[in-house]
Amino acid sequence: MSECAVILAGGQASRMGGGDKGRLMLGDQSLIQRVIDRIAPQVDQVVLNANGDPSRFADLGLPVVADSVADFPGPLAGVLAGMDWAAEHGHEWLISVAADTPAFPRDLVARLAERDTPVVLAATPDPERGRLPQPTFGRWQVALRHDLRAALHDGVRKIRQWTQAQGESLVLFGPDDFFNINTPEDLAWAEQHLP
Repeated sequence: MSECAVILAGGQASRMGGGDKGRLMLGDQSLIQRVIDRIAPQVDQVVLNANGDPSRFADLGLPVVADSVADFPGPLAGVLAGMDWAAEHGHEWLISVAADTPAFPRDLVARLAERDTPVVLAATPDPERGRLPQPTFGRWQVALRHDLRAALHDGVRKIRQWTQAQGESLVLFGPDDFFNINTPEDLAWAEQHLP
């Protein structure tokens, strides 16, 4: 199966000095470079979803696609931008990953592909609900892009509102597999604990 990955770069490091959060340094690499290094061996191609001036990511050597839906409607718009790019390049499946989560599983794509549903999301254990979805990490059938576009134009913004309507399935990973960087404290923890 032909799979492409979209890195969802969204998010500013507002609590951490500003700028693109993926550009924060963790050790000797930026968060986004760590994400690229982790996802690239798992897929055929990688594209970056980011709004604003795409030239700020020129050093990464990746295609950059902006949201095609106005008013920055959130991660689903990034998934749609990735789906549209993937469709133009002949891919059947899109894998989405977040730029601020540098240590997601190296077998993410293989594990998500074990499920035979149009949308598969990663999840982590949750003591109260059993599973806590990590909806920015998923496998999306590219053919769903027209339905997703219509949903976004109808005002849908919550990822799971749309994915549940598509018959999503969840794949359970480890409790710390999707640790993301949101604060200076998160970055300090990652410096101490992530390879």
